[in-house]
Amino acid sequence: MGYRLRGHQIADDEGRFELETIVPGLYPGRTRHIHVIVRAPNGPVLTTQLYFPEEPANATDGIFDPALVMDVAEETDAEAAFFTFVL
Repeated sequence: MGYRLRGHQIADDEGRFELETIVPGLYPGRTRHIHVIVRAPNGPVLTTQLYFPEEPANATDGIFDPALVMDVAEETDAEAAFFTFVL
C-alpha cells in the first residue's frame, strides 16, 4: 500500500509556513497525530509528532507528549491548527 499524504514545506523569512491536510484517521494503539520533521538552515533535524487536543486516546497513547499538542481553532468550513517550533 505504501505511504501517502507526505509533503515538504519551506518557511518564509519569518519562519512561518502553512500546510493544508486532512485530520488523520484512527488506528489501534495510537492517538491521532501528524509526523513532522523540522530543520533550521544548516541546523540539526528535529523529528517529532504533533497531537490534537481533547482526543480520548491521548490518555492511553504511550508516547503522547502534552507539550506537542497543537492549538486548534474553528474556521468557517474547516479547522486551523497552530504550533510554534523553537529551533
